[in-house]
Amino acid sequence: MDSMIPILFEWYARNGRDLPWRRTRDPYRIWLSEVILQQTRVAQGTGYYLRFTERFPDVGALAAASEDEVLKLWQGLGYYSRARNLHAAAREIVGRFGGEFPSAPDAIRSLPGVGDYTAAAVASMAFGAPTAVLDGNVFRVLARLFDLDAPIDTGAGRRLFAELAQSLLDAERPGEFNQAMMDFGALQCTPVQPRCGECPLAGRCRALAAGTVAERPVKRGRTKVRDRWFHYLHVTCDGRTLLRRREERDIWQGLYEFPLLETEGPADFAALAASPAFRDLLGDGEWQLVATVPMPRHQLSHQTVHATVYRIRTPLLTASAEALAVDASAVGDYAVPRLLERYLLQYGS
Repeated sequence: MDSMIPILFEWYARNGRDLPWRRTRDPYRIWLSEVILQQTRVAQGTGYYLRFTERFPDVGALAAASEDEVLKLWQGLGYYSRARNLHAAAREIVGRFGGEFPSAPDAIRSLPGVGDYTAAAVASMAFGAPTAVLDGNVFRVLARLFDLDAPIDTGAGRRLFAELAQSLLDAERPGEFNQAMMDFGALQCTPVQPRCGECPLAGRCRALAAGTVAERPVKRGRTKVRDRWFHYLHVTCDGRTLLRRREERDIWQGLYEFPLLETEGPADFAALAASPAFRDLLGDGEWQLVATVPMPRHQLSHQTVHATVYRIRTPLLTASAEALAVDASAVGDYAVPRLLERYLLQYGS
């Protein structure tokens, strides 16, 4: 399908998206955009990219920042391990590579949080390395063009698609080819209702000829979604409130939240108030339940969080190793999960 390349480039010249990270060959900015966009729509990610590059114009500035500062700027994007890895990788670039972004794909891949896709994207777009990218858009385009039924969520399937993508790559313009393939999948060969009737590659598309477009790409199966029940205690006293930092290896690691009681299923407040964890926090003092705020179901990739926030007023607020007493007006300075950000926006601190 060598003849598809000029057709693809012609399509990209007319339809390609004008995005800020495509106006530069700076590997730091290209890498930053790729990390932000891993689980984020372009429309949402662009604002974060602009705020990050304004606050951290180069990799040294990002490396010098505190983790709390990075997480706060990342707030709302989710998948916070990406932000922690981004920060750790910036520090490695400064420490291991003297502040110069590595150019070799293997060296880029050695950075925290960087996989094959990101390494190929940065190496091809910033340094012209002949490495093909594989993201969801490219998987879909290749699966339909070649009518492939190999599952893309298996090792064998990924290897097959990786070899195919590499064989098609335009080695003279690898970065442009990779961006054209991704945009073609995002704008033309879309997951639902692809624009087959006006597709310049329709005559070469085997899935279109076979009537299997809607069935491509193939996935072997989905991960089971786990339900979790979170009960947040928003405890206040004389303009202060309690926050704790999630240190355990779990969702939202490194973010701040109100003291949390997690149960195996739904639970009423009376049962929570009788629990040892509740009594350790508030004791037998004269606390008062001011309001119960059930939050909308919060959907993560493999987890569904059912959360309720209990607003509690107490005459005595005691900080501990697990919980900090902070001014209520300063809660917004801390990076919190999106679920609690929505709560604070609606009900205040």
